Amino acid sequence: MKIHKIALIPGDGIGRDVTDAAWAVLQTVAKSSGFGLEGTEFPWSCAFYKETGRMMPEDGIETLRAFDAILLGAVGWPAEVPDSVSLHGLLLPIRKAFVQYANIRPHRLLPGVQGPLKAEGFDILCIRENTEGEYSGAGGRVHQGMDNEVAVETSIFTRKGVERIIRFGFEQARARRGKLASVTKSNAQKYSMVFWDEITKTLAAEYPDVEVTSYHVDALAARMVMAPESLDVIVASNLFGDILTDLGAAIQGGLGFAASANINPDRSAPSMFEPVHGSAPDIAGKGIANPMAAIWSGAMMLEHLGETDAAARLMTALSTVTAQGIGTVPGKDSTDAITAAVINAISSSEG
Repeated sequence: MKIHKIALIPGDGIGRDVTDAAWAVLQTVAKSSGFGLEGTEFPWSCAFYKETGRMMPEDGIETLRAFDAILLGAVGWPAEVPDSVSLHGLLLPIRKAFVQYANIRPHRLLPGVQGPLKAEGFDILCIRENTEGEYSGAGGRVHQGMDNEVAVETSIFTRKGVERIIRFGFEQARARRGKLASVTKSNAQKYSMVFWDEITKTLAAEYPDVEVTSYHVDALAARMVMAPESLDVIVASNLFGDILTDLGAAIQGGLGFAASANINPDRSAPSMFEPVHGSAPDIAGKGIANPMAAIWSGAMMLEHLGETDAAARLMTALSTVTAQGIGTVPGKDSTDAITAAVINAISSSEG
């Protein structure tokens, strides 16, 4: 029997709640699909930082390198640790060290989920550049606390980085409905975004079967609200993708349904899978967190690991549960009830 080694990092707040739920579901579908998932849990989190002064040990990256994939819950405890510390101490280092340059976030309504828009038949896949751009961490502050204080934050766009994420977007569009929306703001950002547009135009010649349109980010945000069904694959920089995917989460019913994958496309290092939502410390441990996004992220992990049938079964189970009205209204169903319903739907589909 094939065994996949998974690093489990529940993290902070409801990260523990939803990771436990997703792992129970994943173990069920793995067992009934004829493969194994071997999980090793790591306590790296803001609590770990308060104890040790680090979000993860110095050898954390090398420790994770031995795994086939990483399942992350949530990172952040702003009342105790600044987000700039927690983010740059755990999540971003993993993405960058393992060259997980493609952040993939699907946006569509599961059956029975009521979104805020009139439109229902949309299916958007957002591809966000994940390792450079506006989140490169280049910059600094001088004269801190003085009236002449200066803060500089420099976005870094490399030809290699931009080419590979846009090419990845083209490939995803080719495999779906053949439409790519490239997100830009070249009317205002005359260096980085003009550069992005030029590379998009150059690569488009290699994909004559894909219809590519460049949208200014503000116009695309409006289109996601007014005509989401007109969009297929979106490719965006780190910052633009981050913002647009929260909008995507909103139109698909909320962050409780927003899944994501941080992919190393050449598979030279493990990829990481996580719900988009934050740690929500105020409801941690209360048993009311919606685990759907974490479970969906788990399905994306299975697909990446080559367990495509199991991934499809898991997504079918999610759809079956939401069609029954379970997990569709925030706070109505407990974490355990949603988890049990998904497990039951998987078990019912055996054979």
